[in-house]
Amino acid sequence: MNRTTDITAAQIQEAHLRTLFLSGLDGDEIAYRQFLGALGAHLRGFLRRRLQPGSADIEDLVQEVLLAVHNARHTYRAQDPLTAWIHAIARYKLTDYFRARARHDALNDPLDDAAELLAAPDLEPAQAKRDLGKLLDGLPDRQRLPIVHVKLEGLSVTETARKTGLSESAVKIGVHRGLKALAAKIRGTR
Repeated sequence: MNRTTDITAAQIQEAHLRTLFLSGLDGDEIAYRQFLGALGAHLRGFLRRRLQPGSADIEDLVQEVLLAVHNARHTYRAQDPLTAWIHAIARYKLTDYFRARARHDALNDPLDDAAELLAAPDLEPAQAKRDLGKLLDGLPDRQRLPIVHVKLEGLSVTETARKTGLSESAVKIGVHRGLKALAAKIRGTR
């Protein structure tokens, strides 16, 4: 089939489904049953292209979409294309299916590597804090306190001076000399 024939076939299908649907809305039960049958065939093809081949869920989804179309039939606006309205409903149902499937798969995921689940907790921050505490304990108060208050607690030089009783310049010097001494200890030169 060429593109012109495809468009014509789609337009014919749209017109046929639309005629049956609107007749069904007007009370023609036979037309409505024919609409549901034709729509079911259309939906099977639509879903078959989107799910794994041979999926047992196709028929369940077809029934869900048909039921959703039936329940929402009063929301259809006659000036809109019918198949676009139906495809929107089908896409919502398909999205719900994929979400439910993802949740189901996640809950039933085998624990292949229990060691990974029970891996050692991340102790690095606690160990770093302990190591820094040991390094700082080796400094005299005039260097340790300015580093703790200014660099670790975030206090200003003025606030640290008031808190420690040191002058502002002594706080600055203490931070500078203390960091230099810590660097030397880390390098192992002291």
